[in-house]
Amino acid sequence: MIKVTLPFAALAALALALQTLPAQAAPAAKSPASKSHPAKPRPKSAAKSVTRAAATTAAPAAAAAAAAAPRSSADIIAQSPASAWRALDPENTVLMELPQGQVLIELAARFAPRHAENIRLLTRGGYFDGLAVIRVQDNYVTQWGDPEEDDAKARPLGKAATKLPAEFAIPYQGLPINKLTDVDGWAPLTGFVDGFPVAADPKKNKAWLTHCYGMVGAARSQAPDSSNGSGLYAIIGQAPRALDLNITVVGRVLAGMELLSSLPRGGGAMGFYDKPEQRLAIQRVRLLADMPEAERPALQVLRTDSPTWNELLDARRHRSGWFVHSPEHVEVCSATVPTRPAR
Repeated sequence: MIKVTLPFAALAALALALQTLPAQAAPAAKSPASKSHPAKPRPKSAAKSVTRAAATTAAPAAAAAAAAAPRSSADIIAQSPASAWRALDPENTVLMELPQGQVLIELAARFAPRHAENIRLLTRGGYFDGLAVIRVQDNYVTQWGDPEEDDAKARPLGKAATKLPAEFAIPYQGLPINKLTDVDGWAPLTGFVDGFPVAADPKKNKAWLTHCYGMVGAARSQAPDSSNGSGLYAIIGQAPRALDLNITVVGRVLAGMELLSSLPRGGGAMGFYDKPEQRLAIQRVRLLADMPEAERPALQVLRTDSPTWNELLDARRHRSGWFVHSPEHVEVCSATVPTRPAR
């Protein structure tokens, strides 16, 4: 059965920090020597003292200038300690294989535990193998699942549940959120938990995942509790934050977004492919936990509870170098969490 998501539609700049170098003092002009009082050469011991004094003064100044110069985003990531990175959880990481390559998805089990468990059951049961990408709507979503509209002909879900409760939000109280200080137009508070972009309303004790680029949601029909993880979509355009609190968000794409975002757009209503031959077949979907360790994608994710992440956010707020104007602002959907090959 096809379930539809409701339609709403970084420069990741690397600004090299300019290191202020101490200006080299110009040589003093020589006073013309008087015929009656010829200039006497400075003693070597005095010259050495002047040189030492200059070096003593210049060294701290240069060090202070270097310390004051902000590091670029690239330098922050390159010089980050090993403790700032975390490994993938094999039980909560899904690998989807397409003809063009692999898409790696991290499940948000903290925010959508029932959907995450159902996706694990569907994956382990081979449900997605041989299904297809059925919809690509420009500046909005890429959606995959069973193209069959007749429930009687749809692929069985196996051990997975056919009906789940909506998981739009969880309690805010006690959530280990690294809060952004920047104002958000969609929620009273935003930040990051476990690498995921999160919005919250503390007064209502409610927190939810935001529909940022690369986030993965469970497609539903009219009823709020009509999603079960058998149909999924990824955001491929400008963040449609109006979908927040209206659809269960189940994870995010860690790698392979270039494959999902570059597919031909569907010509049917809301970007659905109107001809079967237009659909892109899914070759296989597996959990990393069910793969030999040697075959698992080796990737690490920057910890969003680390000092490195906080420094990176500041570097994105306060732009320099190439930038003529610094925005002095970041927002939850522009602060993409980096990944790197495992070390």
